[in-house]
Amino acid sequence: MNARLKSFAIFLLELRGFLKVLMLAIVGTTAALFFVSGRLLAGLQGHLGEKLYFFSVAAPFLSHVNLAFFGALYLLMPLCMFVLWKALGKPFGVVGKKLTWFVVATCVLFYGGTIFCAFVTLPFGISFLLGFQSEALRAVISVDRFVTFVTLFLFGFGVIFELPVFMVFAAQVGIITRKTFEKNRRYAVLAIAILAAVLTPTPDVFNMALMGVPLYLLYESGILLIRLMGLGERKAELAPPDV
Repeated sequence: MNARLKSFAIFLLELRGFLKVLMLAIVGTTAALFFVSGRLLAGLQGHLGEKLYFFSVAAPFLSHVNLAFFGALYLLMPLCMFVLWKALGKPFGVVGKKLTWFVVATCVLFYGGTIFCAFVTLPFGISFLLGFQSEALRAVISVDRFVTFVTLFLFGFGVIFELPVFMVFAAQVGIITRKTFEKNRRYAVLAIAILAAVLTPTPDVFNMALMGVPLYLLYESGILLIRLMGLGERKAELAPPDV
């Protein structure tokens, strides 16, 4: 079997072993957070400064479930990252201190990205979008769309802030070299633009820029980290350990 296919197969097998525990943890935490989802919604609504409305009977209930679910993912992100890196560890030889470093780094960057979004990008973005209101044009915001907007925006920033870690991982295991990252900046810009368009809840250029610009800076910081760590100087073939 091709080395890369073998590595991917081992990753899937390892991941499957942890999924049951992870799913139970997510379901249990979601159920617990549902009872405080009203407070969570009130906290998020503080960024809006507008009343929320609903246009279907089930909308309030589904919004609380959605918020509780994303809250569970947020709280359990260290467990999610541990499961991910533990599954990646066996086929790619990321174990011991390296495994710990990747788990801690991804969690720190994820939470850093969500905090940056919550206190910088999100208030600025909402203020910009609501700035088009007038006496003749007033916002009527549905609770379900507001929850979706905020949670996707927060998680989108959390995910993209992890980019440097996965770039370091790719260089560490020999998938992509530093020179490859450097030579393909133009393609990275295109991919970043597409990713920003997909992850941002609204298709306007302003919100895409709010995500795209930090993402490109993270891409450059990933290259810098690889250089400082002396990784990615050559592209080695993956050679997963025998199992």
